[in-house]
Amino acid sequence: MGFTPTDSIWFNGKLVPWKDATVHVLAHGLQYGTGVFEGMKSYPTPDGPAIFRLDAHLERFFKSAELYDLAIPYSQATLADASLDVVRVNKLEASYLRPVAFCDAGTLSVWTKECPISVAIAAVPTGKYLANADAGVRVTVSPIRKFDATAIPAWAKACGQYINSARAVNEAQRRGFDEAILLNSQGLVAEGSGENLFLVKDGRVVTNDKDASILMGVTRASVLEIARDLGIEARVAPISVEDVLHADELFFTGTAVEVTPIREVDGRVIGDGKPGPVTRRIQDTFNQAVRGQLPQYRRWLSYVRQAVTSRG
Repeated sequence: MGFTPTDSIWFNGKLVPWKDATVHVLAHGLQYGTGVFEGMKSYPTPDGPAIFRLDAHLERFFKSAELYDLAIPYSQATLADASLDVVRVNKLEASYLRPVAFCDAGTLSVWTKECPISVAIAAVPTGKYLANADAGVRVTVSPIRKFDATAIPAWAKACGQYINSARAVNEAQRRGFDEAILLNSQGLVAEGSGENLFLVKDGRVVTNDKDASILMGVTRASVLEIARDLGIEARVAPISVEDVLHADELFFTGTAVEVTPIREVDGRVIGDGKPGPVTRRIQDTFNQAVRGQLPQYRRWLSYVRQAVTSRG
């Protein structure tokens, strides 16, 4: 999922030209990974573009920052306005947004107390994250383990921790797979390199919980709610590799992948090798919800028409 440059990025309190949103090479966040980020999407709706679950994403953004003693110098309301602004001024409808807050240049010490905090929000036209998503993706159980949450809290979305994900997915793609599934330190399933995992067995949906060393995904929470609204039994429980290999259906969830079926794990075909009926029901409902086509989920949408030019 490459990106196409847009006109403007919100950077430290104002909209600036794309080329001017630059960072010093000695930024602490570049040297040590000391930053937090979010991934959000806007979608076209009958009432104009809208960002899906903007408030939930920004709440997690601030919680992640708090965990790392990273004091974001703007309010959540200001960043909500800024997010809507970057979609509006760049004349986007379907877009991917990346808010990021990081320790800027100030010291080469590991501690961050001397570092100013920079905040940016970019929005770019969206593309498919996984090329084979429509037919279902091929995944492998990675030999690279997910870091233990007692060392780095997996529920926070910190920049530096994603080197773990990069290792896993790069290794998987070198071997011809689309994505990786990482196991946690207990040998149970954690998640994909950037996605939560769901399985379907006997018509029931199962996903794992915080204690599995996963990011508590916003899309994951939305899918659990959608499943229950559809009358599909949904459980949160540990998932083993055996559970994955014997599932009737598997799918990933996440902002980038949305709801993406998995058709094969390490050469083992899941179900009949096609997206299953439960996955399709959830996927279809999700796709309608994010596009403002289902009244019961409009509360999840923040409409760009409500944007005002944000102030710092």
